[in-house]
Amino acid sequence: MAFRFFTLLVLLNIGTGFSQVSDSISLQNNIIKDSSKVRSTVVKDTLLDSRQAAAKTVAVDSFSIKNLKDHELAAQFDAKWHDELFNNNLYDTISKSIAELDYEPVIYTELPTDTLKARLKALNARTPFNVEYNPALESVIKSYLKNRPKTLQKLINLSAFYFPMFEAELDKHDIPLEIKYLAVVESALKPRAKSRVGATGLWQFMFTTGKMYGLNVSSYVDERSDPIMSTEAAARYLSKLYKIFGDWDLALAAYNSGPGNVTKAIRRSGGYQNYWNIRHNLPRETAGYLPAFLANMYIFEYAEEHGFKQAKPEIAYFQTDTVKVKHMITLDQVSEVTGTSIEELQFLNPSYKLDIIPYLKEEDYVLRLPLDVIGDFVNNEDEIYAYAKAEFNKREKPLPQFSKASDKITYRVKSGDYLGKISRKYGVRISDLKRWNGLRSNNIDIGQRLTIYPKRPHTSTKSATASTNKAATTKRLSGPVSTYTVKQGDSLWSISQKFSGVSVQNIIDWNGISGTKLKPGMKLKIAKG
Repeated sequence: MAFRFFTLLVLLNIGTGFSQVSDSISLQNNIIKDSSKVRSTVVKDTLLDSRQAAAKTVAVDSFSIKNLKDHELAAQFDAKWHDELFNNNLYDTISKSIAELDYEPVIYTELPTDTLKARLKALNARTPFNVEYNPALESVIKSYLKNRPKTLQKLINLSAFYFPMFEAELDKHDIPLEIKYLAVVESALKPRAKSRVGATGLWQFMFTTGKMYGLNVSSYVDERSDPIMSTEAAARYLSKLYKIFGDWDLALAAYNSGPGNVTKAIRRSGGYQNYWNIRHNLPRETAGYLPAFLANMYIFEYAEEHGFKQAKPEIAYFQTDTVKVKHMITLDQVSEVTGTSIEELQFLNPSYKLDIIPYLKEEDYVLRLPLDVIGDFVNNEDEIYAYAKAEFNKREKPLPQFSKASDKITYRVKSGDYLGKISRKYGVRISDLKRWNGLRSNNIDIGQRLTIYPKRPHTSTKSATASTNKAATTKRLSGPVSTYTVKQGDSLWSISQKFSGVSVQNIIDWNGISGTKLKPGMKLKIAKG
């Protein structure tokens, strides 16, 4: 990061807690693959039904997610991976961990010193960084390999998605491609990683430095978490630092602690300009910064020699594309109309803090989607945005109104509620709702009580009661009622099209359905028109 950093060394010193959490990172490929299997059918059914709708207004009312049945174990994996993506607890121990580094010799017979020296010499010959052997670097490398091999494998798996993206941006600015390993040191490749002092993103930009390099932050968007924009900003910043110092090792030290601390270290060392000669005059955390970077470089470059597998992601960066949004829309709404899992959308669009993509004429906010759904999204934009607009119009306050995070409330689940609906109501993430309440899936029951720390003020008890009473009146079936038996392949959308004037929400309200999942054989009450 600019002026702050988080090294992978932390991952090696924080205990088994992170290992248990980080084990979930490698599961993302299987999870994304599972969601991709159902996505194609979902999208095709959705678009076919929408084109057959009698009128556009009906499509707006009914455009919704299809009949998806999640795999329970995969959903649990989803939750673990999702928690890993947004969990920042490991950064609470960063300062202490770095301050206590002692570089004591590590016994690791699988990597003889002579072999390490030979490999570092070969690596030094093909990189502009000074990758020369020294006992401190040997200690860090062997400590990583000995103590956290599983964590390293998870990071190697995750790098398969991010590194091609990094390399393309770094190449544009004539930056050494090895700089990609800096993101491993900085953030453990977590785009929403945030330190206690506010450094954010894959490259850990502080607010002011990010602003200097075009990374804007608002209530909705934090561009420091955008993989492309932050990588470009990091490349520009590092390029400037290299022009100042003429040495990549010093440029990295300045990226971490600021140019001023590097020039002070040069003065105090008597004029030395080699990182290893001025290291003892740098801040303690910066003294361990370059060894951590070089250790990562060595391990990633010689991963196969140490038994690590080079992962091939089920979804690669080049298998995605972006579309400029034309109206405000939420990731949850996108998930509903495309069948793409909310976790995958959050992974691909990490800069949207509330999972809401705003629309501003002066900004070019984009939505990144898998290639197999982006064409269908573009081809049906009018219907999709109309659906999103109709949903926003149903809300009392469509735009988030922030309140203190400490304002905890208890929410009782009502008929027709589902996690996406509740999360939008209070301006929180679905992942947070699940974490606060120990939920292992997206399923909730009527009457269940949920703990919520809202970012949007909730209505008073009096107004909430009035709204509930009004809603209850709306949901009450009146007049003749028919019963429909759910068949295999049915969805709320397809059922709604069988009855004139009936919308998806009508069916949900009349039958007290939580979410949109249906099972063959279910009996649904339908009011006759």
